[in-house]
Amino acid sequence: MRVLCTAMGSPSHARAVLPFARALATRGHHVLVATPAHLTHVFDCEPLHTAAVLPDMAATARELTHLMREDSADPRTAHTKLLVALATGPHATGAARALLPLAEDFAPDLVLRDGAELGGFLVAEERGIPHLPVPSGNANLLTPERLAPVLDRRRAEAALTTPVEPETIYRYGRLDCMPASCSFADPGMPGARRYRQPDLVSRDEVLPTWIAELPSDRPLVLAALGTALPMLTGMRRHGVALPDHLNDPATLLRTITTALSPLCCEAIVVTGGIDPGPLTAPAHIRLTDRVPQPLLLQCSDLFLTHGGYNGIREAVRAGVPMAVLPQFGDQPHNADRVTELGLGRRCEPDADDITAACEQLLTDDKTQAAVRQAQRAMLALPDVTTAADDLAGLVEEHRTAG
Repeated sequence: MRVLCTAMGSPSHARAVLPFARALATRGHHVLVATPAHLTHVFDCEPLHTAAVLPDMAATARELTHLMREDSADPRTAHTKLLVALATGPHATGAARALLPLAEDFAPDLVLRDGAELGGFLVAEERGIPHLPVPSGNANLLTPERLAPVLDRRRAEAALTTPVEPETIYRYGRLDCMPASCSFADPGMPGARRYRQPDLVSRDEVLPTWIAELPSDRPLVLAALGTALPMLTGMRRHGVALPDHLNDPATLLRTITTALSPLCCEAIVVTGGIDPGPLTAPAHIRLTDRVPQPLLLQCSDLFLTHGGYNGIREAVRAGVPMAVLPQFGDQPHNADRVTELGLGRRCEPDADDITAACEQLLTDDKTQAAVRQAQRAMLALPDVTTAADDLAGLVEEHRTAG
């Protein structure tokens, strides 16, 4: 079987594709991953091929500048509008145009796409082959109704001849790594093929020695803002206009450090390479550019997170409560859902509120029990490697029906 995978945006989007691409390649299928140039490194050392043909995040943001600056009076409306724009903007046409010759040459039997990447969907429909999104916070909210106004327009702009209807986007289903009992998907989304979140994504990662040597007589708090926010900050430095409601990451890092300062814990704050500016951290707080997050979560007691869907799945896999400090896109929805499920608590970008949330969650038996229940439900899902045979079966069913 020949499988074309697509990933755009930040490294976290590529890391969501990786376990499925790896599972397929390991089973002997031919896998080609189409990405922007800045994401090809995610797939290094894997038994597959990459093609750096898709638009990068900066180019996408420039095309959407007018939409990104049109903030709604309602922050939730603004976040949803940005989420839809990042999936359906003019860059979707560019992605489809770039993917079409690649698909003609590679002749895939299946397309697996990053949930916010619609060029792969358009090309798969044009070629009449199955297509599914991988686990994605964006895909959780991109209902057919929200995509309806622009899908066929993008198809026409790319000079594709097969008309598309919104309901066809999930006609073959979708992939997820969260149990149904803890679903983060909009009620308007179809059911998913569910697999267990891997406990590691990059197989060669190990904990740094300095983390292994931290005192173990106090709880360990991991704080991280994900991979998209540092990229967006870089775009802002290069003149790309971003939404007014997007918090400054350096300020957030200082706020987080202030919030963690009075806690009786060991804390690791991941900066993502962002300079937090003038900051004096107490001895129990360590700032570092990056950590192997899924691995570190396995020995953490609390995760202070921006609310990206990858990190949420990793925290549930490790059985770690979450204090969620959402910034944009699907993150506010994810923060609310974490609270609804009892897996943690939403925070405001205020040091006192973050401190109070962390203090509560570190000693809250009810939250711990809810997280353990969710973890057990996730561990009851089939391993992600079994997706390879399931997807091969889907392709065979499609061929037979055709």
